[in-house]
Amino acid sequence: MPHIKNSSHPESSIQDPASSQHPASSIQDPVSSQHPASAVKALVLTGYGLNCDHETAYAFELAGARAERVHINSLIDGSRRLADFQIMAFVGGFSWGDDHGAGVIQAVRMRTTIGETIIEFVEDGNLVIGICNGFQALVNLGLLPGLDGDYRSRTVALSTNDRGRFRNDWVHLKANPESPCVFTRGLQQLDLPIRHGEGKLYAESGVVDRLIAGGQVVLQYTLPDGTLAGGAFPFNPNGSVHDIAGICDPTGRIFGLMPHPEAYNHWTNHPGWPREKETRKRRGLPTPSGPTVGIRVFQNAVDFVRNR
Repeated sequence: MPHIKNSSHPESSIQDPASSQHPASSIQDPVSSQHPASAVKALVLTGYGLNCDHETAYAFELAGARAERVHINSLIDGSRRLADFQIMAFVGGFSWGDDHGAGVIQAVRMRTTIGETIIEFVEDGNLVIGICNGFQALVNLGLLPGLDGDYRSRTVALSTNDRGRFRNDWVHLKANPESPCVFTRGLQQLDLPIRHGEGKLYAESGVVDRLIAGGQVVLQYTLPDGTLAGGAFPFNPNGSVHDIAGICDPTGRIFGLMPHPEAYNHWTNHPGWPREKETRKRRGLPTPSGPTVGIRVFQNAVDFVRNR
């Protein structure tokens, strides 16, 4: 069972509608919305063992983008072009069954075929997000952390959780306000679900120091009161160094995280929702509406592309 019984951050993840930067009216119905030809286009990667593509596409649609699920083979054989999109999403799942390590085979297959195409996509100012298994693929590709503009070398690893088993839970997170990350602008403290067995971020101390100094540590696991978890389980679910849950490249346009923002696409997803709803009802407070903090991650990306 999730350890989050209610939203106990100083600034609740189940926020009052007035506290959200994005009004409820900015959320579009992904079924009924008609995208103009100029709509922001998000490529949501699908393929062998990837299983979070539908909810990731749904999250982008809620955020106002036109999301298309594209199989990895369609990019490799050239039948679909990455250049036709402005955002690329590496989704969660168990690519190639996590054989040889999570995200390893996917990264090798992509590096040896379309690796340079992805780097050109990034250098053209576009956005990339990697969620869970997608984060693992990004670090194996070398796209993260991208120190000194190097998007080919692997300097960070995501290894087996300290407890040695898969973890399915919700976690408290703190976003770094000093980070250049496009995806977390305006976010402070948030709750998101996690589901992984290999989420422990590790790097040499010199690399970690550079990530911290450059604001590339985007998300960290915290205790319910918002202070850093200090490695304490289950608040830090995997033993990640410095409680790191997500990092970005120096430009802030490539973002990888272990938690799943796409899985918090409605207020009722949160395990503390029944208690929160009843508490608000008794106090005469409005029920939250508009985008959740999970959807705001995707809205930030869409807004960035629209306004650049």
